[in-house]
Amino acid sequence: MREQKHKKRKWLWITLSIIGLLVLGTGGYAFYLYKTATDTVAKIQENIGRDKSDKRPQAVAFKERDPISILLMGVDERKGDRGRSDSLILLTVNPNKKSMNMVSIPRDTRTEIIGKGKEDKINHAYAFGGTEMAINTVEHFLDVPVDYFLKVNMESFKDIVDAVGGVEVNNDLYFEYDGKTFNEGLIQLNGEEALSYTRMRYKDTRGDFGRQLRQRQVIEAVIAKGANISSISKFGQMFKIVENNVKTNLGMDEMWSIQENYKDARNSMEQHQIKGNGEKIGGIYYYIVPEEERTALSKQLKEHLELSGTTASN
Repeated sequence: MREQKHKKRKWLWITLSIIGLLVLGTGGYAFYLYKTATDTVAKIQENIGRDKSDKRPQAVAFKERDPISILLMGVDERKGDRGRSDSLILLTVNPNKKSMNMVSIPRDTRTEIIGKGKEDKINHAYAFGGTEMAINTVEHFLDVPVDYFLKVNMESFKDIVDAVGGVEVNNDLYFEYDGKTFNEGLIQLNGEEALSYTRMRYKDTRGDFGRQLRQRQVIEAVIAKGANISSISKFGQMFKIVENNVKTNLGMDEMWSIQENYKDARNSMEQHQIKGNGEKIGGIYYYIVPEEERTALSKQLKEHLELSGTTASN
């Protein structure tokens, strides 16, 4: 397992969600932002048919500062097509240890698809059974609870980037993709360019890991630009994008509780890339994760979530 510690990084999951917009408002915009945010949050709710994960003995208690987990799902949805989960990132947040763990799950990871009764690529779970099946499959694979989820349509990347006036990223790999050229070094991206930049993976020897890095670059650049937005019309535009492209089971009360009681966890983030090997089975490429790798990661995540029992049960 390869791990990297990054200090003082902003919460990807907060800033991808409505909270990132809520905390920006000051002065005369405060009431407008609160009212609009409340309306927006109500419209992006998605019920997955449960109050808590079966892998938790009892529901999360925010006032007691229980560690929580959130699954970030980047989905590639097109008109008339549910699509597949383009990226899966599990975050565990421990306010007592003031730390976060971020696990990027390779989209081609071979595992049992819960509710489908067969093994397949983990990103197919969303195509087969939507948000609920994707969450159940991730829970089974890592043997930890998924308390909350935040689902973002990757197509909205271009709208978000354009809304903040484009972004600048430091590209470490020259490549051409979708008829566009991406030079090494600092480059400016508009919305369409950012979407292409975050989708390429086959021309990168790092494969899915390189693609995930580029996605994080664009997200962080959007955060930096969004934090400086002061125009009320821009806020309205951002809320509309969120309303059309984001789904979550986090309600307004949970969002405020997280912002109030968990924000110190942003001071330390540990990233995990799951070690495995590419292999073709029946002519199809899969990412195979060794059992010892999976159980070791599961144990570490359980300890961070302060859950009893440290043996994965797949």
